[in-house]
Amino acid sequence: MEITEIKDLLAQFDTSSLTEFDLKDGSFELYFNKNSDSRKGTVPQTASQSQAPVTGAVPAAPVATNHLAEKALVSNESLPQTAPAPLQAEGTAIASPVVGIVYLQPSPDKPAFKAVGDRVKKGEVVCIIEAMKVMNEITSDIEGEITAVLVENEQVVEFNQPLFKVKEG
Repeated sequence: MEITEIKDLLAQFDTSSLTEFDLKDGSFELYFNKNSDSRKGTVPQTASQSQAPVTGAVPAAPVATNHLAEKALVSNESLPQTAPAPLQAEGTAIASPVVGIVYLQPSPDKPAFKAVGDRVKKGEVVCIIEAMKVMNEITSDIEGEITAVLVENEQVVEFNQPLFKVKEG
């Protein structure tokens, strides 16, 4: 893939409503992400095989042929910088059981299921994760107070990614 093609893809991704884009072709991999995830303080990941934070220009992926590796550079000049990492919240994590899109509200016009400071009981719904067009209610397996919401509404989450921190009691 030529650098001009990568720049065109980045420009189209930047103006689109997509929050994540992943392209794989053999050993070549290109990954764009607009999400602010639970690893606050890192620059959004762009074009990286190991998905390490982007600093300066990063090769899109280690590839077998050198001419692709030399041309597949993406600059992060136009990427937004995130705020410094907040102090770690205490408590037990409620993790995502599936990969999907998290919804912190039952519908766009309704308040969030749970916010920081709210009490949660065992079995109570804390969010919904859409996976393969199926809405999965995520329930708390512990009882206590929400100390942190570690994801944003409509963010793509991974399997076992922490969603909330709950101080038991």
